[in-house]
Amino acid sequence: MARSIPPQAAATPASGRSDVPSPAESMPTPEYLEARLAELAEQAGIPGASIAVRVGDRTVAAAVGVLDTEFDHPATTDSLFQVGSITKVWTTTLVMQLVDEGLIDLDAPVRTYLPDLRLVDEDASALVTIRHLLCHTGGFEGELYDDFGPGHDALELMTAGLATRGEQLFPPGSTFSYCNSGFDLLGRVVEVLTGRTWETALRERIVAPLGLTHVANDAAESILHRTAIGHLGGADGPVKAPIHHMSRAGGPSGGMLAMSASDLLEFAAAHVRRGLLPDGTRLLSEASALAMREPQVEIIGDGRLGRSWGLGWNLYDWPGEAVIGHDGGTIGHSAMLRVVPSREFSIALLTNGGALYLAYDLVRELLGSLGGVEVPDLPAPPAEPVSIDADYVVGTYASPALIVDVAETEDGLTVTSRVHGPIAEIVGEGSGTSRVVAADARTLITAEREGGRHPMYVFLGDGAQAEFLHVGRAMRRVRGTDAERGAAASA
Repeated sequence: MARSIPPQAAATPASGRSDVPSPAESMPTPEYLEARLAELAEQAGIPGASIAVRVGDRTVAAAVGVLDTEFDHPATTDSLFQVGSITKVWTTTLVMQLVDEGLIDLDAPVRTYLPDLRLVDEDASALVTIRHLLCHTGGFEGELYDDFGPGHDALELMTAGLATRGEQLFPPGSTFSYCNSGFDLLGRVVEVLTGRTWETALRERIVAPLGLTHVANDAAESILHRTAIGHLGGADGPVKAPIHHMSRAGGPSGGMLAMSASDLLEFAAAHVRRGLLPDGTRLLSEASALAMREPQVEIIGDGRLGRSWGLGWNLYDWPGEAVIGHDGGTIGHSAMLRVVPSREFSIALLTNGGALYLAYDLVRELLGSLGGVEVPDLPAPPAEPVSIDADYVVGTYASPALIVDVAETEDGLTVTSRVHGPIAEIVGEGSGTSRVVAADARTLITAEREGGRHPMYVFLGDGAQAEFLHVGRAMRRVRGTDAERGAAASA
């Protein structure tokens, strides 16, 4: 059951009706946010967290825990946390600025701006458009985390590397599959058209106009602030991540950007105002700001990412007001942003540990009381058993970053996930096994909650066996039944 939120000191609303609370009256106190966040962070084993809530021009913020378990520096409301893939909304904003300037046509092939672009599939290289990249329908492999060094040419080298890395999973424009490398490619487009590095363009075109003071794009900038260090789960509690941030080539998709929760909401406020800044100038045209909220493609999955994708934004179809947002995660950081434009409401939750969704109830409380949104429960296993064809789902599915084994055991189906490739070189090749049950004929869901939710696994393909496992991004089947596994092992 959702909790009620203690209001700030009451004031008579502008309407004159004393029985209808104004948004200002309903704003939670910093003390309430701190107490609730501390409770949830302790349950989740999160070292530190920062939250900010904004209605109109008013922001309330709180922070709990520590920035670093080794040195116990306390988290404060101006501390910087990495926002991960929320960066994609910032990169989209840069792209839409260039649309406003007449430098980009969303439906033009990417080769219009990067003539030398080569993907592993030549047809896709010629057909993929800027719009495809913005809404994750480029169809090529997105989990590519190779390090191209810290130099200004990192994105240029990354782009050249797409000719030989990954595979084309789907024709451009046909299927949603979350694609980090597509947003890094957009970062390169920004560099070519502005004559600036992506980081410089971000600072000149977004950070400076918004007047943000607690934003950093790498360790050299972060060290000037109170900065959170990422933490991974360990046997005895959170363990400091072995790196500060991901490689520079992954910046536009979310590998580096860090900020305070309040500064993140200043950015969100510009989108609430449809691109208008407080001084009357524009970050974006109204047309571009609204275009970012228009559905582009239906999302495959459990609804955690929303039901459709706009340009950069996740779009949620919950009862009540329209909600836009994005989640983010890097090595040891998790972040959540939700915005209700019609209510001028936004909330940012940033942590330096995992299990972000254990704080889902707090976000839901605030969205309900201030945003007028009825946030549904997260998906859970069905109350009554659902049948699924084990032969259809059992097998091994892989991307360049993750291998997932779906197996049939005496106790039912299990899913074992293990990282590999560049990510495994950073965090190690750990694995985890979950017991799963059928949610429907093409979907598995974990029997137990993990990180505050029940992860879901969707299977695609019309044959006797699934061709893809879809977990927000698609992973191709590389092995099938146990018999086929044995044959492959013998070979």
